[in-house]
Amino acid sequence: MNADLERLIALQRLDTATLDAERRLADAPERELALDARLDAARQRVTTAKEHLTANQNARRTIEKDVAVHQGRLSKFREQAMAVKTNQEYHAIQHEMAFAQAEIKTREDQILELMVQADELTADVKRADAALAAEQKAVEADRKSIALESSELKAALGRFAGERQTIVAGITAQVLVIFEQVAKRRGGVAVAEARDGICTICHVRMRPQVFNTVRRNDEIVQCEHCQRILFYVPVATDGVVAAPRSDGGPGNSENNNAASTAAR
Repeated sequence: MNADLERLIALQRLDTATLDAERRLADAPERELALDARLDAARQRVTTAKEHLTANQNARRTIEKDVAVHQGRLSKFREQAMAVKTNQEYHAIQHEMAFAQAEIKTREDQILELMVQADELTADVKRADAALAAEQKAVEADRKSIALESSELKAALGRFAGERQTIVAGITAQVLVIFEQVAKRRGGVAVAEARDGICTICHVRMRPQVFNTVRRNDEIVQCEHCQRILFYVPVATDGVVAAPRSDGGPGNSENNNAASTAAR
């Protein structure tokens, strides 16, 4: 394989790994905000559950006051019933007592319903509190993971920069200029595999003679459509794709190092 082409493949892998690391680092603040949103949502569920329980308790107290009022009226009517002198007065008081008793019964039924609801709402508060505690632990673990990943990515970027200098130093100046120009126009991707006569990135079919030249991997050939530098990965007789290199064997140490770096 052409030495410049082999180094360009390694350089592309390294630059792709660098871009991925930079994007991941840039995403860290947004991921932190997402964690804050998770905690806020969990806290809001606790607040809502407690508000529902408080509303239930307030409603119960209001009804209990109404019961006390009707019980007071009932006691008053009973005292008055002892002093009535006519049947008409007696029936009137009996009517008032029946109304008060009915109101008390209605209110007591409402209190029972609220007590049942209160048990459910209390359980909701406990579940929401437990969920918040679990979410706080999970978020804290995620924060530590983000911090650790960011630290590792920064260290990786430092390594990538050093490795890039080493690779670039061995590339012909004119070829490097082509690589940098194409990478700038094509989102950082200046090298593409040619497979079955097609550029695997822009998916445009190339002329047969161009593809034949690319297959030899012995010179710098650019895609006529996207201008990316093309390389070909030969397929061994057993159908296994062979790593591209100059002597046709497994990838050399420089290429393998770049590949492993990109994987990280």
